[in-house]
Amino acid sequence: MHINVTDQKGKRHRLEALPGFRVMEIIRDWGLDIKAECGGACACATCHVHVGEQWTGSLIAPLEEEIDRLDEAFDVTADSRLSCQLIMSEELDGLEVTLAPGTEKDRAAA
Repeated sequence: MHINVTDQKGKRHRLEALPGFRVMEIIRDWGLDIKAECGGACACATCHVHVGEQWTGSLIAPLEEEIDRLDEAFDVTADSRLSCQLIMSEELDGLEVTLAPGTEKDRAAA
């Protein structure tokens, strides 16, 4: 399985993914520039991604906690999700996401 990630500079990466892992963990473990401060606890918004339009209907709807966290993120749009809340599965093989502005590791807190 794979996910396709476009980083904050517009470079596309095809990352091998394993089922059951959070998309945030996959992105981080492959060394891409994602802050992911809380490590997947849905306590920050530093793993914010934009999901490819063709994939939004394949995802489980966000819970209220995720929606509240997205209120703290930069550049939130209708396709915004926290990558820590997306769990890799066979149905998501080929998932397309773009790392949102403000998720860079060296970005100062707002």
